[in-house]
Amino acid sequence: MHNFYSGEILLVNKPLGWTSFQAVNKLKYGLKRHPSMFLDGKFVHLKIGHAGTLDPLATGLLIVCTGKKTKEIQKFQDLPKEYTGTFFIGATTPCYDLEKPVDKVYPTEHITQELVKEAVTTFIGKQEQVPPIFSAVMVNGKRSYELARKGEEVELKAKPIEIYEFEITRLQLPELDFRIVCSKGTYIRSIARDLGLALNSGAHLTKLCRTKIGEFSLENASEPEALIQLLNPTKI
Repeated sequence: MHNFYSGEILLVNKPLGWTSFQAVNKLKYGLKRHPSMFLDGKFVHLKIGHAGTLDPLATGLLIVCTGKKTKEIQKFQDLPKEYTGTFFIGATTPCYDLEKPVDKVYPTEHITQELVKEAVTTFIGKQEQVPPIFSAVMVNGKRSYELARKGEEVELKAKPIEIYEFEITRLQLPELDFRIVCSKGTYIRSIARDLGLALNSGAHLTKLCRTKIGEFSLENASEPEALIQLLNPTKI
C-alpha cells in the first residue's frame, strides 16, 4: 500500500495550460482521503511539492514528492533534463514563447539547413545563459515576470548552464523540431532566442515537452486525474 504521509515519489504528466502548482494541488486534494493520511482516525496534513517547474505552455514530466520524500526535491532538481519541442525561425515574441504575440519578424531567405545545423552545434557544452525576463528569477525581491508585465526594464545576469545534447529531429523551415538534454536552470526559451541571433534572424519556442529528469521518464508518468484514479483507496 502507498503511504503518502511517510513519503512517495509520483511521476506526473503535466497537461497543457496547467501550472505546476495546479498539478500539485490537484494531487493534494485527490489524495487527502487516502488511508495513509489518517493517523489514529484523524486526518494529517499532506506535505507535497514538485521538483522543477514547467511553464503553463509546456507539458511533460513533473516529479512530485510527498511526506519525507519532499526532502529529496533538491536532488531531483539537480538532475539533467531532456526536452523535445519546436522552434519557429524568423519571428520573436517578448517572452520567447507563445504566451505573448509576435512582436518582430526577420528575414529568413539566407537561412539554409546547413546553416541551422552548424549553428546548433555551437550550443553544445558549458556556457552562460541569460534567462527570459518573463521568468520566475528574483530581481530585488520580486519575480522578473512581475516587473516585465508592468513594463519595467529588467536586466538579468547570465547564469552558467550546460547543454549535453542538441539534436534536430525535423527541419522544415520555418519550423525546427529538437531534442535537448541540458543541466538544471536551462531555459529552452532562451535557447530559441539565442539560436535566432546565431542565424542573424529571430526565433521563438512554440512547443515544449519535458521527457526525462535523470533516469525518470515521461513514459512512466500519468496525468494528475488519471494518477488519482490509479491511487484511489478503493483500488489499493
